[in-house]
Amino acid sequence: MKLRRLFVLLAVLPFALHAASVESRITAVTVYPDRAVVTRTATAELTGGNAEIVFANLPEALNDQSLQVSGRGTAQATILDVSAKQTYVDFTPNARVKELEDQLKALQQQVRGLDDRGGVLDAQTTMLARMEGALFAPPAKDVPRADLNQFTAALTYLTEQKSKISAERTSLDAQREELQTKIATVQSQLNELRGAGGRGYKTVTVRVAAAQAGNLEVALSYAVPGASWSPSYDARVLSTERAVALGYFGIVRQNTGEEWKDVALTLSTARPGLGGAAPAISPWQLDVFLPVAYQRTQTDKFAVSDGAARAKAREDMVQLEKFAVTGSAMPTAMAPELVERDADVAQATLESGATSASFKIATTASVPSDNSPQKVPITTAKLAANLEYLTVPKRVATAYLTAKVVNSSDFPLLAGAMNVFLDGTFVATSKLRTVMPGEKFDLALGADEGISVKHKRVQKFTEDTGLTNSGKRVTYEYLITIQNNKKTAERVIVVDQVPLSRNEKVVVKQLAPDAKDVKPTDEGALKWTLDLKPGEKRELTVKFAIEYANDVNVTGLE
Repeated sequence: MKLRRLFVLLAVLPFALHAASVESRITAVTVYPDRAVVTRTATAELTGGNAEIVFANLPEALNDQSLQVSGRGTAQATILDVSAKQTYVDFTPNARVKELEDQLKALQQQVRGLDDRGGVLDAQTTMLARMEGALFAPPAKDVPRADLNQFTAALTYLTEQKSKISAERTSLDAQREELQTKIATVQSQLNELRGAGGRGYKTVTVRVAAAQAGNLEVALSYAVPGASWSPSYDARVLSTERAVALGYFGIVRQNTGEEWKDVALTLSTARPGLGGAAPAISPWQLDVFLPVAYQRTQTDKFAVSDGAARAKAREDMVQLEKFAVTGSAMPTAMAPELVERDADVAQATLESGATSASFKIATTASVPSDNSPQKVPITTAKLAANLEYLTVPKRVATAYLTAKVVNSSDFPLLAGAMNVFLDGTFVATSKLRTVMPGEKFDLALGADEGISVKHKRVQKFTEDTGLTNSGKRVTYEYLITIQNNKKTAERVIVVDQVPLSRNEKVVVKQLAPDAKDVKPTDEGALKWTLDLKPGEKRELTVKFAIEYANDVNVTGLE
């Protein structure tokens, strides 16, 4: 009977609460354009009952509202809650800071070594100066003058030694400049890490209830500032294949205070900093300006009723605060069989949407906490391209290669910097606008000297007009020469212009090309589309006349 009572008593007593600080490691990171979500995992051995799993030494800038916890294991545990606590210490150990400090000391020692060698060279220079002075000094009574061979040998030795010292000084200056650059870089990184804090950290405690003894693998996620990523591209134009091999990369930087070593990296296009909903627009009100004295009168008139309204609002708040909903539930007893299942979470919300894209990097990546750029591959795609050239010879007598491409991949291409290679040769840097799957876009691929372009003014002729020579006519003629020096047929778009008259007293007449063949735009632009065979040359003539009265002063003439 007593034994049965003891079992009943033990059954109704709450499990003892014990805390366990666990060793955790960063296993996954999702980087956004302005922050990162870090996932740490740890395994805890639970004996049953309530327990606290403690994650220590987390970044001070951790966002408490972003904490998320999940778990899986044989302990059949329920996650009760998660909390973060700020802790201050005299110094937070940081392996990266120690590494940078050691690098800085080593570089400074190298500088001191260069300074010591410079001092030796100064002493050698002084000694050579004394030797040179003695060589050219007048002979003393007891010291005979050196003969010609001795004088020549001494002079040769002095010249050689001075040359060696000068060359070594130049080398020392170059080494010193390189070391100063390295020191400045390391010092900058060190200042950023020291400026990020280091005197405080956060401790996150996860409270769980285990139905039985067993293990529980806990994944803790939290958002931290100081991380970002931006897209970068390598566009390799394969002219013979009429295609563009596009390399899509992410440039990741972070200064969160934690080292990301061999983590599963995901790059997200979501922008949580903008919020979840579009901002609301407030009424745009117009009113008549009133003097200040009148405004005071109106304010005093309604002061009593306004005070009553505030009192009523306070009374409503008191009534609302009386209604608070609380509750808790303990998990039911489970069978002792050690079967793994996902841990139950006391309160969870699943959110998913199609407003962003996430890129999961294929291999693990390491990103140090020093803001140094880390380039990780996202994808590669071979896109069909229609290549054509655009030239504006009046401005620059050069043909610029342009590729008209369709994004046939499944990846959205975000706006970013792009390096352009033409048949394996780096030709230009450019920018890519945001392009969605299936969307057309143009790639500016830089100048190509394979298309020869020339622009020449053939004549400028001025003559009098009218029966009494009361007017003037100025005729301009230009010759544009385009030649395809490539082994393939190419399309070249040529753009030139005729002037526009903004006054009825100035008349512009297009003489060539015929306006029926090439009609100018509203801005006066002329456009030709030429399909040139290999080695083919085409000549285009632009000719126009400007007529105006003698008493009119025309601006803009060349």
